Amino acid sequence: MMYQLLDISASTIDWSRGQFALTAIYHWLFVPLTLGLALIMGIVETCYYRTRKRFWKDAAKFWQKLFGVNFAMGVATGIILEFEFGTNWSNYSWFVGDIFGAPLAIEGILAFFMESTFVAVMFFGWKKVSPGFHLASTWLTGIGATLSAWWILVANAWMQYPVGQTFNPDTMRFEMNSFFDVALSPFAIGKFCHTVTSSWIIGAVFVVGVCSWYLLKRREQLLAINSLKVATIVGLAASLLAAATGHDSAYQVAQTQPMKLAAMEALYQGGKAQSLSLVAGVSPFQQPDYLHQQEPPFKIGAPYALSILATNSFEGYVPGVQNILAGYTKNDGTKEPSVAEKMARGRRAIVALQQYRAGKQTPEVKQTLRDDMKYFGYGYVKSPDQVVPNIPINFWAFRIMVGLGMLFILYFLFAGHITWHKNIADDKWRWLCRAGIALVPLAYVATESGWIVAEMGRQPWTIQDLLPTWAAVSDLNSGSIIITFFLFLALFTTMLAVEINILFKQIKKGMEAPSV
Repeated sequence: MMYQLLDISASTIDWSRGQFALTAIYHWLFVPLTLGLALIMGIVETCYYRTRKRFWKDAAKFWQKLFGVNFAMGVATGIILEFEFGTNWSNYSWFVGDIFGAPLAIEGILAFFMESTFVAVMFFGWKKVSPGFHLASTWLTGIGATLSAWWILVANAWMQYPVGQTFNPDTMRFEMNSFFDVALSPFAIGKFCHTVTSSWIIGAVFVVGVCSWYLLKRREQLLAINSLKVATIVGLAASLLAAATGHDSAYQVAQTQPMKLAAMEALYQGGKAQSLSLVAGVSPFQQPDYLHQQEPPFKIGAPYALSILATNSFEGYVPGVQNILAGYTKNDGTKEPSVAEKMARGRRAIVALQQYRAGKQTPEVKQTLRDDMKYFGYGYVKSPDQVVPNIPINFWAFRIMVGLGMLFILYFLFAGHITWHKNIADDKWRWLCRAGIALVPLAYVATESGWIVAEMGRQPWTIQDLLPTWAAVSDLNSGSIIITFFLFLALFTTMLAVEINILFKQIKKGMEAPSV
Protein backbone atom coordinates (compact mmCIF):
# COMPACT_ATOMS: atom_id res chain seq x y z
CA MET A 1 0.00 0.00 0.00
CA MET A 2 1.06 3.60 -0.56
CA TYR A 3 1.33 4.43 3.13
CA GLN A 4 4.06 1.80 3.57
CA LEU A 5 7.66 2.40 2.60
CA LEU A 6 8.40 0.06 -0.28
CA ASP A 7 11.60 -1.93 -0.21
CA ILE A 8 12.57 -1.18 -3.82
CA SER A 9 16.20 -1.25 -4.87
CA ALA A 10 18.00 1.92 -5.87
CA SER A 11 18.90 0.22 -9.15
CA THR A 12 15.22 -0.25 -10.01
CA ILE A 13 14.48 3.39 -9.22
CA ASP A 14 17.43 4.76 -11.19
CA TRP A 15 16.86 2.60 -14.26
CA SER A 16 13.13 3.38 -14.25
CA ARG A 17 13.94 7.07 -14.15
CA GLY A 18 16.53 6.62 -16.87
CA GLN A 19 14.14 4.74 -19.13
CA PHE A 20 11.43 7.36 -18.75
CA ALA A 21 13.93 10.17 -19.35
CA LEU A 22 15.19 8.39 -22.47
CA THR A 23 11.68 8.04 -23.87
CA ALA A 24 10.71 11.61 -23.01
CA ILE A 25 13.86 13.09 -24.56
CA TYR A 26 13.38 11.17 -27.80
CA HIS A 27 9.67 12.01 -27.87
CA TRP A 28 10.46 15.69 -27.49
CA LEU A 29 12.73 15.57 -30.52
CA PHE A 30 9.59 15.14 -32.65
CA VAL A 31 6.83 17.08 -30.88
CA PRO A 32 8.20 20.65 -31.10
CA LEU A 33 8.91 20.30 -34.82
CA THR A 34 5.32 19.12 -35.32
CA LEU A 35 3.96 22.19 -33.52
CA GLY A 36 6.38 24.57 -35.23
CA LEU A 37 5.93 23.26 -38.77
CA ALA A 38 2.14 23.25 -38.28
CA LEU A 39 2.21 27.02 -37.84
CA ILE A 40 4.53 27.65 -40.78
CA MET A 41 2.72 25.38 -43.23
CA GLY A 42 -0.55 27.03 -42.19
CA ILE A 43 0.88 30.46 -42.98
CA VAL A 44 2.32 29.27 -46.29
CA GLU A 45 -0.99 27.75 -47.39
CA THR A 46 -2.79 30.92 -46.31
CA CYS A 47 -0.48 32.82 -48.67
CA TYR A 48 -1.58 30.46 -51.45
CA TYR A 49 -5.27 30.89 -50.59
CA ARG A 50 -5.01 34.68 -50.63
CA THR A 51 -2.80 35.05 -53.73
CA ARG A 52 -3.64 31.85 -55.65
CA LYS A 53 -0.01 31.81 -56.79
CA ARG A 54 1.01 28.31 -57.78
CA PHE A 55 4.35 28.57 -55.99
CA TRP A 56 2.75 28.92 -52.55
CA LYS A 57 0.71 25.75 -53.12
CA ASP A 58 3.83 23.78 -54.03
CA ALA A 59 5.65 25.24 -51.02
CA ALA A 60 2.78 24.24 -48.72
CA LYS A 61 2.87 20.67 -50.08
CA PHE A 62 6.63 20.53 -49.53
CA TRP A 63 6.50 21.57 -45.86
CA GLN A 64 3.49 19.32 -45.26
CA LYS A 65 5.47 16.30 -46.48
CA LEU A 66 8.18 17.00 -43.91
CA PHE A 67 5.52 17.60 -41.27
CA GLY A 68 3.93 14.22 -41.99
CA VAL A 69 7.15 12.26 -41.48
CA ASN A 70 7.80 13.95 -38.15
CA PHE A 71 4.17 13.67 -37.02
CA ALA A 72 4.19 9.88 -37.40
CA MET A 73 7.35 9.49 -35.31
CA GLY A 74 5.97 11.72 -32.57
CA VAL A 75 2.82 9.62 -32.27
CA ALA A 76 4.82 6.38 -32.02
CA THR A 77 7.12 7.58 -29.24
CA GLY A 78 4.23 9.24 -27.39
CA ILE A 79 2.30 5.97 -27.15
CA ILE A 80 5.30 4.24 -25.58
CA LEU A 81 5.72 7.11 -23.12
CA GLU A 82 2.14 6.84 -21.87
CA PHE A 83 2.41 3.06 -21.40
CA GLU A 84 5.44 3.55 -19.14
CA PHE A 85 3.22 5.20 -16.52
CA GLY A 86 1.49 1.88 -16.03
CA THR A 87 4.50 -0.40 -16.38
CA ASN A 88 7.28 1.46 -14.55
CA TRP A 89 5.30 3.88 -12.37
CA SER A 90 2.28 1.86 -11.29
CA ASN A 91 2.24 3.26 -7.73
CA TYR A 92 2.02 6.75 -9.18
CA SER A 93 -0.70 5.73 -11.65
CA TRP A 94 -2.74 4.09 -8.91
CA PHE A 95 -2.29 6.95 -6.43
CA VAL A 96 -3.33 9.83 -8.72
CA GLY A 97 -4.72 8.11 -11.81
CA ASP A 98 -8.15 9.71 -11.31
CA ILE A 99 -6.58 13.14 -11.77
CA PHE A 100 -3.68 12.52 -14.12
CA GLY A 101 -5.73 10.28 -16.40
CA ALA A 102 -8.41 12.90 -17.11
CA PRO A 103 -6.35 15.29 -19.27
CA LEU A 104 -4.67 12.35 -21.01
CA ALA A 105 -8.08 10.88 -21.85
CA ILE A 106 -9.29 14.22 -23.22
CA GLU A 107 -6.12 14.51 -25.27
CA GLY A 108 -6.67 11.08 -26.80
CA ILE A 109 -10.41 11.36 -27.40
CA LEU A 110 -10.67 14.97 -28.54
CA ALA A 111 -7.38 16.50 -29.65
CA PHE A 112 -5.68 13.46 -31.16
CA PHE A 113 -8.77 12.37 -33.09
CA MET A 114 -9.19 15.93 -34.31
CA GLU A 115 -5.67 16.24 -35.66
CA SER A 116 -5.72 12.69 -37.05
CA THR A 117 -8.93 13.42 -38.97
CA PHE A 118 -7.83 16.68 -40.49
CA VAL A 119 -4.28 15.54 -41.24
CA ALA A 120 -5.80 13.01 -43.66
CA VAL A 121 -7.75 15.77 -45.41
CA MET A 122 -4.61 17.91 -45.50
CA PHE A 123 -2.52 15.22 -47.20
CA PHE A 124 -5.07 13.60 -49.51
CA GLY A 125 -7.64 16.31 -50.10
CA TRP A 126 -5.85 18.74 -52.41
CA LYS A 127 -7.96 17.72 -55.43
CA LYS A 128 -10.98 16.51 -53.48
CA VAL A 129 -12.05 19.49 -51.34
CA SER A 130 -12.27 23.22 -51.93
CA PRO A 131 -9.19 25.40 -51.27
CA GLY A 132 -10.98 26.99 -48.31
CA PHE A 133 -11.83 23.66 -46.70
CA HIS A 134 -8.31 22.39 -47.29
CA LEU A 135 -6.86 25.51 -45.67
CA ALA A 136 -9.18 25.01 -42.70
CA SER A 137 -8.03 21.38 -42.45
CA THR A 138 -4.39 22.46 -42.40
CA TRP A 139 -4.99 24.95 -39.62
CA LEU A 140 -7.17 22.49 -37.68
CA THR A 141 -4.39 19.90 -37.90
CA GLY A 142 -2.07 22.39 -36.22
CA ILE A 143 -4.71 23.42 -33.70
CA GLY A 144 -5.37 19.76 -32.88
CA ALA A 145 -1.66 19.14 -32.31
CA THR A 146 -1.51 22.22 -30.09
CA LEU A 147 -4.55 21.06 -28.12
CA SER A 148 -2.83 17.71 -27.62
CA ALA A 149 0.14 19.58 -26.21
CA TRP A 150 -2.21 21.58 -23.97
CA TRP A 151 -3.68 18.53 -22.24
CA ILE A 152 -0.33 16.79 -21.90
CA LEU A 153 1.13 19.93 -20.36
CA VAL A 154 -1.87 20.27 -18.03
CA ALA A 155 -1.04 16.80 -16.71
CA ASN A 156 2.64 17.68 -16.35
CA ALA A 157 1.84 21.01 -14.69
CA TRP A 158 -0.34 19.25 -12.14
CA MET A 159 2.63 17.08 -11.17
CA GLN A 160 4.68 20.25 -10.68
CA TYR A 161 1.93 22.18 -8.87
CA PRO A 162 -0.89 19.89 -7.67
CA VAL A 163 -4.21 21.74 -7.28
CA GLY A 164 -7.88 20.87 -7.53
CA GLN A 165 -7.67 17.58 -5.64
CA THR A 166 -8.60 16.03 -2.31
CA PHE A 167 -7.30 12.87 -0.68
CA ASN A 168 -9.83 10.11 -0.02
CA PRO A 169 -8.52 7.89 2.80
CA ASP A 170 -11.17 5.25 2.04
CA THR A 171 -9.82 4.62 -1.45
CA MET A 172 -6.23 5.68 -0.69
CA ARG A 173 -6.25 7.89 -3.78
CA PHE A 174 -6.22 11.55 -4.65
CA GLU A 175 -9.43 12.54 -6.40
CA MET A 176 -10.21 15.58 -8.53
CA ASN A 177 -12.58 18.08 -6.94
CA SER A 178 -12.18 20.92 -9.47
CA PHE A 179 -11.53 20.18 -13.12
CA PHE A 180 -11.08 23.87 -13.89
CA ASP A 181 -8.45 24.31 -11.17
CA VAL A 182 -6.47 21.50 -12.77
CA ALA A 183 -7.01 22.54 -16.39
CA LEU A 184 -6.55 26.28 -15.91
CA SER A 185 -3.95 26.54 -13.18
CA PRO A 186 -1.51 29.44 -13.65
CA PHE A 187 1.34 26.93 -13.79
CA ALA A 188 -0.33 25.02 -16.64
CA ILE A 189 -1.05 28.18 -18.63
CA GLY A 190 2.50 29.45 -18.24
CA LYS A 191 4.02 26.08 -19.13
CA PHE A 192 1.80 25.76 -22.21
CA CYS A 193 2.63 29.24 -23.51
CA HIS A 194 6.37 28.81 -23.03
CA THR A 195 6.42 25.31 -24.51
CA VAL A 196 4.40 26.21 -27.60
CA THR A 197 6.37 29.38 -28.35
CA SER A 198 9.63 27.45 -28.00
CA SER A 199 8.22 24.85 -30.42
CA TRP A 200 7.52 27.62 -32.93
CA ILE A 201 11.19 28.53 -32.65
CA ILE A 202 12.11 24.93 -33.50
CA GLY A 203 9.87 25.03 -36.56
CA ALA A 204 11.30 28.35 -37.70
CA VAL A 205 14.90 27.23 -37.18
CA PHE A 206 14.22 24.00 -39.09
CA VAL A 207 12.81 25.94 -42.05
CA VAL A 208 15.76 28.34 -41.91
CA GLY A 209 18.16 25.39 -41.95
CA VAL A 210 16.50 23.72 -44.94
CA CYS A 211 16.27 26.99 -46.88
CA SER A 212 19.87 27.85 -46.07
CA TRP A 213 20.97 24.50 -47.49
CA TYR A 214 19.08 25.21 -50.70
CA LEU A 215 20.71 28.63 -50.99
CA LEU A 216 24.18 27.16 -50.48
CA LYS A 217 23.42 24.57 -53.18
CA ARG A 218 21.82 27.25 -55.40
CA ARG A 219 18.62 25.23 -55.63
CA GLU A 220 14.94 25.97 -55.03
CA GLN A 221 15.73 29.66 -54.60
CA LEU A 222 12.09 30.77 -54.83
CA LEU A 223 11.10 28.30 -52.11
CA ALA A 224 14.11 29.21 -49.96
CA ILE A 225 13.78 32.99 -50.09
CA ASN A 226 10.01 33.14 -49.59
CA SER A 227 10.00 30.49 -46.87
CA LEU A 228 12.84 32.34 -45.14
CA LYS A 229 10.69 35.46 -45.09
CA VAL A 230 7.98 33.53 -43.27
CA ALA A 231 10.38 31.67 -40.97
CA THR A 232 12.36 34.71 -39.82
CA ILE A 233 9.19 36.58 -38.86
CA VAL A 234 7.77 33.55 -37.05
CA GLY A 235 11.13 32.85 -35.40
CA LEU A 236 11.65 36.40 -34.17
CA ALA A 237 8.10 36.70 -32.84
CA ALA A 238 8.31 33.27 -31.19
CA SER A 239 11.71 34.03 -29.63
CA LEU A 240 10.44 37.27 -28.09
CA LEU A 241 7.27 35.54 -26.88
CA ALA A 242 9.33 32.68 -25.44
CA ALA A 243 11.40 35.20 -23.48
CA ALA A 244 8.24 36.83 -22.12
CA THR A 245 6.56 33.53 -21.26
CA GLY A 246 9.84 32.30 -19.80
CA HIS A 247 9.73 35.18 -17.34
CA ASP A 248 6.21 34.14 -16.32
CA SER A 249 7.33 30.51 -15.97
CA ALA A 250 10.23 31.56 -13.74
CA TYR A 251 7.82 33.59 -11.60
CA GLN A 252 5.50 30.58 -11.23
CA VAL A 253 8.46 28.36 -10.30
CA ALA A 254 9.56 30.87 -7.67
CA GLN A 255 6.09 30.80 -6.08
CA THR A 256 5.52 27.05 -6.18
CA GLN A 257 8.94 25.34 -6.47
CA PRO A 258 11.49 27.58 -4.74
CA MET A 259 14.02 24.74 -4.43
CA LYS A 260 14.03 24.36 -8.22
CA LEU A 261 14.76 28.08 -8.62
CA ALA A 262 17.52 27.89 -6.01
CA ALA A 263 19.11 25.00 -7.95
CA MET A 264 18.77 26.85 -11.27
CA GLU A 265 20.63 29.80 -9.75
CA ALA A 266 23.02 27.91 -7.47
CA LEU A 267 21.59 30.18 -4.77
CA TYR A 268 22.77 28.79 -1.44
CA GLN A 269 21.93 31.72 0.86
CA GLY A 270 19.02 33.86 -0.27
CA GLY A 271 18.01 37.39 0.55
CA LYS A 272 16.45 40.54 -0.82
CA ALA A 273 17.48 42.34 -4.03
CA GLN A 274 19.11 39.21 -5.42
CA SER A 275 21.24 39.31 -8.55
CA LEU A 276 20.86 36.81 -11.40
CA SER A 277 23.97 34.72 -11.97
CA LEU A 278 25.37 35.16 -15.46
CA VAL A 279 28.34 32.89 -14.81
CA ALA A 280 29.60 31.19 -11.66
CA GLY A 281 32.15 28.61 -10.60
CA VAL A 282 29.74 25.68 -10.42
CA SER A 283 31.44 22.40 -11.28
CA PRO A 284 29.29 20.41 -13.72
CA PHE A 285 30.51 17.13 -12.23
CA GLN A 286 29.71 17.29 -8.52
CA GLN A 287 27.11 18.65 -6.13
CA PRO A 288 28.47 21.80 -4.43
CA ASP A 289 28.77 22.28 -0.68
CA TYR A 290 25.61 24.36 -0.49
CA LEU A 291 25.39 24.08 3.32
CA HIS A 292 28.70 25.81 4.06
CA GLN A 293 29.07 28.26 1.17
CA GLN A 294 27.28 31.57 0.84
CA GLU A 295 27.51 31.52 -2.95
CA PRO A 296 29.56 29.84 -5.72
CA PRO A 297 33.03 31.24 -6.46
CA PHE A 298 33.61 33.59 -9.40
CA LYS A 299 29.99 34.66 -9.48
CA ILE A 300 29.12 37.47 -11.91
CA GLY A 301 25.52 38.59 -11.71
CA ALA A 302 23.03 41.09 -13.04
CA PRO A 303 21.96 43.24 -10.05
CA TYR A 304 18.35 42.84 -8.86
CA ALA A 305 17.50 40.62 -11.86
CA LEU A 306 16.68 37.47 -9.88
CA SER A 307 14.38 39.34 -7.50
CA ILE A 308 12.60 40.88 -10.49
CA LEU A 309 12.30 37.47 -12.14
CA ALA A 310 11.04 35.72 -9.01
CA THR A 311 8.93 38.41 -7.35
CA ASN A 312 8.39 41.20 -9.92
CA SER A 313 10.09 43.50 -7.42
CA PHE A 314 13.60 44.95 -7.16
CA GLU A 315 13.66 44.28 -3.40
CA GLY A 316 11.85 40.94 -3.38
CA TYR A 317 13.13 38.18 -1.12
CA VAL A 318 14.36 35.01 -2.86
CA PRO A 319 15.17 32.01 -0.63
CA GLY A 320 18.29 29.93 -1.21
CA VAL A 321 18.86 26.25 -0.54
CA GLN A 322 19.88 26.87 3.08
CA ASN A 323 16.80 29.01 3.74
CA ILE A 324 14.43 26.45 2.24
CA LEU A 325 15.96 23.65 4.30
CA ALA A 326 15.77 25.69 7.51
CA GLY A 327 12.43 27.42 6.87
CA TYR A 328 11.88 31.05 5.93
CA THR A 329 9.37 33.89 5.77
CA LYS A 330 7.77 34.49 2.38
CA ASN A 331 7.28 37.90 0.81
CA ASP A 332 3.61 37.88 1.88
CA GLY A 333 4.63 37.36 5.51
CA THR A 334 3.62 33.70 5.83
CA LYS A 335 6.01 31.18 7.33
CA GLU A 336 7.32 28.30 5.25
CA PRO A 337 8.18 25.34 7.53
CA SER A 338 11.61 23.77 7.52
CA VAL A 339 12.14 20.53 5.63
CA ALA A 340 12.64 18.74 8.96
CA GLU A 341 9.22 19.94 10.13
CA LYS A 342 7.65 18.87 6.84
CA MET A 343 9.23 15.44 7.25
CA ALA A 344 7.75 15.15 10.74
CA ARG A 345 4.30 16.21 9.52
CA GLY A 346 4.55 13.82 6.58
CA ARG A 347 5.27 10.95 8.94
CA ARG A 348 2.31 12.00 11.10
CA ALA A 349 0.15 11.81 7.98
CA ILE A 350 1.45 8.31 7.22
CA VAL A 351 0.76 7.15 10.80
CA ALA A 352 -2.71 8.71 10.75
CA LEU A 353 -3.42 6.96 7.47
CA GLN A 354 -2.33 3.64 8.93
CA GLN A 355 -4.64 4.23 11.89
CA TYR A 356 -7.51 5.17 9.61
CA ARG A 357 -7.03 2.05 7.50
CA ALA A 358 -6.92 -0.04 10.69
CA GLY A 359 -10.38 1.23 11.67
CA LYS A 360 -9.40 4.05 14.04
CA GLN A 361 -11.38 6.74 12.23
CA THR A 362 -11.53 9.22 15.09
CA PRO A 363 -11.95 13.01 14.65
CA GLU A 364 -8.32 13.48 15.70
CA VAL A 365 -7.05 11.10 13.01
CA LYS A 366 -9.21 12.77 10.35
CA GLN A 367 -8.00 16.21 11.42
CA THR A 368 -4.36 15.09 11.23
CA LEU A 369 -4.97 13.87 7.68
CA ARG A 370 -6.56 17.19 6.72
CA ASP A 371 -3.73 19.21 8.26
CA ASP A 372 -0.69 17.17 7.25
CA MET A 373 -1.62 15.40 4.02
CA LYS A 374 -0.11 18.25 1.97
CA TYR A 375 3.28 17.11 3.33
CA PHE A 376 2.57 13.40 2.81
CA GLY A 377 5.51 12.92 0.44
CA TYR A 378 7.98 14.24 3.01
CA GLY A 379 7.17 11.24 5.17
CA TYR A 380 9.15 9.15 2.68
CA VAL A 381 12.19 11.44 2.89
CA LYS A 382 14.98 10.12 5.10
CA SER A 383 17.19 13.22 5.25
CA PRO A 384 16.70 16.87 4.20
CA ASP A 385 19.45 16.73 1.57
CA GLN A 386 17.26 14.34 -0.44
CA VAL A 387 14.98 17.23 -1.43
CA VAL A 388 17.85 19.21 -3.01
CA PRO A 389 18.00 18.53 -6.78
CA ASN A 390 21.17 18.25 -8.82
CA ILE A 391 22.43 21.83 -8.78
CA PRO A 392 25.09 21.64 -11.56
CA ILE A 393 22.74 20.12 -14.13
CA ASN A 394 19.99 22.64 -13.43
CA PHE A 395 22.38 25.61 -13.27
CA TRP A 396 24.08 24.92 -16.59
CA ALA A 397 21.03 23.61 -18.46
CA PHE A 398 19.17 26.81 -17.59
CA ARG A 399 22.01 28.96 -18.90
CA ILE A 400 22.31 26.94 -22.09
CA MET A 401 18.60 27.41 -22.73
CA VAL A 402 18.60 31.15 -22.03
CA GLY A 403 21.88 31.80 -23.86
CA LEU A 404 20.69 30.02 -26.99
CA GLY A 405 17.36 31.82 -26.77
CA MET A 406 19.19 35.14 -26.92
CA LEU A 407 21.22 33.86 -29.88
CA PHE A 408 18.02 32.99 -31.76
CA ILE A 409 16.65 36.49 -31.27
CA LEU A 410 19.82 38.04 -32.70
CA TYR A 411 19.92 35.62 -35.63
CA PHE A 412 16.27 36.04 -36.61
CA LEU A 413 16.58 39.81 -36.31
CA PHE A 414 19.62 39.99 -38.57
CA ALA A 415 18.60 37.22 -40.99
CA GLY A 416 15.13 38.71 -41.30
CA HIS A 417 16.60 42.09 -42.21
CA ILE A 418 18.84 40.52 -44.87
CA THR A 419 16.03 38.35 -46.25
CA TRP A 420 13.51 41.17 -46.50
CA HIS A 421 15.76 44.08 -47.47
CA LYS A 422 18.83 42.53 -49.13
CA ASN A 423 19.57 39.58 -51.42
CA ILE A 424 20.31 36.69 -49.09
CA ALA A 425 21.19 34.53 -52.12
CA ASP A 426 24.24 36.73 -52.68
CA ASP A 427 27.58 35.02 -52.05
CA LYS A 428 28.52 37.44 -49.29
CA TRP A 429 25.72 36.03 -47.12
CA ARG A 430 26.76 32.39 -47.44
CA TRP A 431 28.17 32.53 -43.91
CA LEU A 432 24.70 33.48 -42.70
CA CYS A 433 23.28 30.40 -44.42
CA ARG A 434 25.90 28.18 -42.81
CA ALA A 435 25.00 29.70 -39.45
CA GLY A 436 21.33 28.94 -40.16
CA ILE A 437 22.14 25.26 -40.67
CA ALA A 438 24.21 25.20 -37.47
CA LEU A 439 21.25 26.59 -35.52
CA VAL A 440 19.16 23.46 -36.13
CA PRO A 441 20.94 21.18 -33.62
CA LEU A 442 21.36 24.13 -31.24
CA ALA A 443 17.60 24.65 -31.20
CA TYR A 444 17.12 21.07 -30.04
CA VAL A 445 19.82 21.50 -27.40
CA ALA A 446 17.93 24.56 -26.12
CA THR A 447 14.52 22.88 -25.92
CA GLU A 448 15.86 19.69 -24.33
CA SER A 449 17.78 21.81 -21.80
CA GLY A 450 14.54 23.52 -20.87
CA TRP A 451 12.85 20.20 -20.19
CA ILE A 452 15.86 18.98 -18.20
CA VAL A 453 15.44 22.00 -15.92
CA ALA A 454 11.68 21.46 -15.66
CA GLU A 455 11.96 17.79 -14.72
CA MET A 456 15.28 17.47 -12.89
CA GLY A 457 14.64 20.70 -11.02
CA ARG A 458 11.65 19.19 -9.23
CA GLN A 459 13.48 16.07 -8.12
CA PRO A 460 13.01 14.11 -5.95
CA TRP A 461 9.30 14.66 -6.52
CA THR A 462 7.10 12.80 -8.95
CA ILE A 463 4.29 14.96 -7.59
CA GLN A 464 5.55 18.07 -5.83
CA ASP A 465 5.52 17.52 -2.04
CA LEU A 466 3.12 14.56 -2.32
CA LEU A 467 5.03 11.65 -3.84
CA PRO A 468 8.80 11.15 -4.27
CA THR A 469 10.13 9.04 -7.11
CA TRP A 470 11.13 6.11 -4.90
CA ALA A 471 7.52 5.77 -3.67
CA ALA A 472 6.03 6.11 -7.18
CA VAL A 473 8.00 3.42 -9.00
CA SER A 474 6.83 -0.12 -9.79
CA ASP A 475 8.49 -2.97 -7.90
CA LEU A 476 10.19 -4.50 -10.94
CA ASN A 477 13.37 -6.49 -11.35
CA SER A 478 16.08 -4.05 -12.36
CA GLY A 479 17.43 -6.52 -14.91
CA SER A 480 14.22 -6.38 -16.95
CA ILE A 481 14.31 -2.58 -16.89
CA ILE A 482 17.93 -2.54 -18.06
CA ILE A 483 17.06 -4.84 -20.96
CA THR A 484 14.08 -2.72 -22.05
CA PHE A 485 16.15 0.45 -21.61
CA PHE A 486 18.66 -0.68 -24.21
CA LEU A 487 15.91 -2.10 -26.43
CA PHE A 488 14.18 1.29 -26.37
CA LEU A 489 17.49 3.04 -26.95
CA ALA A 490 18.07 0.93 -30.06
CA LEU A 491 14.46 1.36 -31.23
CA PHE A 492 14.36 5.13 -30.73
CA THR A 493 17.78 5.63 -32.29
CA THR A 494 16.66 3.61 -35.29
CA MET A 495 13.45 5.64 -35.56
CA LEU A 496 15.41 8.88 -35.36
CA ALA A 497 17.86 7.68 -38.01
CA VAL A 498 14.97 6.64 -40.26
CA GLU A 499 13.29 10.03 -39.87
CA ILE A 500 16.50 11.94 -40.57
CA ASN A 501 17.13 9.77 -43.63
CA ILE A 502 13.61 10.32 -45.00
CA LEU A 503 13.77 14.05 -44.30
CA PHE A 504 17.12 14.35 -46.07
CA LYS A 505 15.77 12.45 -49.09
CA GLN A 506 12.71 14.69 -49.29
CA ILE A 507 14.80 17.83 -48.88
CA LYS A 508 17.24 16.72 -51.58
CA LYS A 509 14.29 15.89 -53.82
CA GLY A 510 12.90 19.39 -53.36
CA MET A 511 9.47 20.61 -54.38
CA GLU A 512 7.29 18.60 -56.69
CA ALA A 513 6.83 19.61 -60.30
CA PRO A 514 4.68 22.76 -60.41
CA SER A 515 1.01 22.14 -59.77
CA VAL A 516 -1.59 22.92 -62.36
